[in-house]
Parts: sequence; C-alpha cells; structure tokens
Amino acid sequence: MRISDIGTISLEGMQFFANHGVLPEERHDGNLFLVDFKCRYDIAAAMKSDSLKDTLDYGHIHSIVAEEMAVPSDLMEHVAGRIARRIAGEHPEIQWFEVRISKQNPPVQGRAEWSRVTVEGGPEE
Repeated sequence: MRISDIGTISLEGMQFFANHGVLPEERHDGNLFLVDFKCRYDIAAAMKSDSLKDTLDYGHIHSIVAEEMAVPSDLMEHVAGRIARRIAGEHPEIQWFEVRISKQNPPVQGRAEWSRVTVEGGPEE
C-alpha cells in the first residue's frame, strides 16, 4: 500500500474576541469569532524525521490569524482576505488552504447563531 506524502493539517476553533462589523455597536462592543484553518501540505519529511522543521508550524499560523483578527474591519471578507494573503505569502509551500471565519450572533432580523465566510488559496496557475 502506498502512503501519500500529502497530508491535511488543520487548526480549528481558534477563538478571538474582536471588533469587526459595519454597525457602530459591533465595532464598540465586539463579538466572538471562531477561525478555522485547513491545508494540504507535503508531510513526507516530517513523517520520517519527527522534527518541527520538516512540517508546517501551526503556531505560526495561529500568530498570523491573531495579528489580523486584532485589526478591526467592517467585513469578515476583508479579514479573511488579509489572513489568506499573509499565509500565502509567508508559506508558499502550502499546496492548498482554507480559512473560515465565523461570527457569533450576527446582527440580523431574526435568530442566527453564526455568520461565516470562507476563503481558499492555492498555487497560481
């Protein structure tokens, strides 16, 4: 049986209290946001070496997300785009990735537990 060199690395449920939103109360009061990250990555060397230098340091991914979540924006799409651009720029070795941002209790006329936006990245064609 052949074992693939490409694996999926995920960092899910990163929680941030942030001040993103169009409405003044969203900017002032803030809200809970969850961020999920998933990528396809060549893990062949790490499967053999057991060394962090041979894989994606998801601690660095968390740092990127935390830094960008700390910058207030009107739109989650804007925040997701900033996160995606930084990940793509700082980790060009990632083959494909997805960043999903979820906002708890979005301000809508009715009940909604979460609003979400997802951005994907991959190699330029």
